[in-house]
Amino acid sequence: MDPSRLATGALRAPGRRRANVPEATVARLPLYLRALHVLAEDGHQTVSSEALAEAAGVGSAKLRKDLSHLGSYGTRGVGYDVTNLVEQISAELGLEHRCSIVLVGVGNLGRALAGYGGFASRGLAIDALLDADQGRVGEVIAGLTVQHVEHLPQVVSTGSIGVIATPALAAQEVCDLLVAAGVTSILNFAPIVLTVPDGVDLRKVDLSVELQILSFHEHRKAALTAAGASA
Repeated sequence: MDPSRLATGALRAPGRRRANVPEATVARLPLYLRALHVLAEDGHQTVSSEALAEAAGVGSAKLRKDLSHLGSYGTRGVGYDVTNLVEQISAELGLEHRCSIVLVGVGNLGRALAGYGGFASRGLAIDALLDADQGRVGEVIAGLTVQHVEHLPQVVSTGSIGVIATPALAAQEVCDLLVAAGVTSILNFAPIVLTVPDGVDLRKVDLSVELQILSFHEHRKAALTAAGASA
């Protein structure tokens, strides 16, 4: 038995996930995975907790605690095996099998998402594009033909993730259609708060909110600089 594989917890049965991983830890696992992919591409075979934490933008103590929930403790003086840790985190996130994405709304944002090549390399794939605008139906974007949203039930498969990139006024209706079609995980880019039933996981990305937060910090820094200059 290879001690390094045992230390990273990589011998756990494929597809078997731990039920007690905290949500805060789950939210950070993609950060670790992204950093590990970069390390692997640069030829690194092992990485210390300090180096991985710095690459992921978290504290090393928090990283070690997060990975301990997965049964990964590293090897003293060596650190973590990069390949094994990629495999384990990918399995924990359910990425060991290709994950299907159904994207509704092919305006500017939807087109950008459809054309993003980073999904496939991370075990994700947009399999269907839909829109309510008949003028967009039939267009080919990133190799996929846009279908009318009425075909949504036919393109959803077990485990599909729904992505909403529609205008705000249409978002709730699209969300309801996704739920009715059996989708239980939804990512919403529309600038509106959506309502979903119990059992449906909903995450929201509001670019305008994030920019407003950055605007606040910029104004505060400017004010502090001005105050320091006047003093």
